[in-house]
Amino acid sequence: MHGWKRSVRGPGLTDTMSRYLIRRIEQTPNIRLLKHMEVVGLEGGDHLEHVLWRHNETGETERKDITHVFLMTGAEPNTAWLNRCVALDEKGFIKTGADLSSEDLNTAEWFLNRRPYLLEASIPRVFAVGDVRAGNIKRVASAVGEGSIAISFVHQLLQE
Repeated sequence: MHGWKRSVRGPGLTDTMSRYLIRRIEQTPNIRLLKHMEVVGLEGGDHLEHVLWRHNETGETERKDITHVFLMTGAEPNTAWLNRCVALDEKGFIKTGADLSSEDLNTAEWFLNRRPYLLEASIPRVFAVGDVRAGNIKRVASAVGEGSIAISFVHQLLQE
């Protein structure tokens, strides 16, 4: 059985990963968590042969014979470009529906005589679904479900 290593730039996984995935990693005996490590290089010819990583506290770099890498991206939302356009939470996720405070709506100059719909952002008729949305549970199935709900709201809005 191959040993797997999971590197994480910070002190642990709780800030960037769901409890479900953390539990799966903890319960898998051939996965070893490398804390404060960051992948800094990939080497190989026709396929991956080596991975280089750096310990972020010491600056030390290691080169290991590894032929497979799985990257988990998206734990930090790429929403900085939306700042002051739609309301974001403290981590940068888009606030929608009931998560929008009266202050959020006043700042956005919400002009409708109704509260935002479930997945509606602080701009009327703009919806956010999936991992970018505050409160999303970070699962593909839930993102697909949220997308279908948003489409039903779009159809409703088009009929108004």
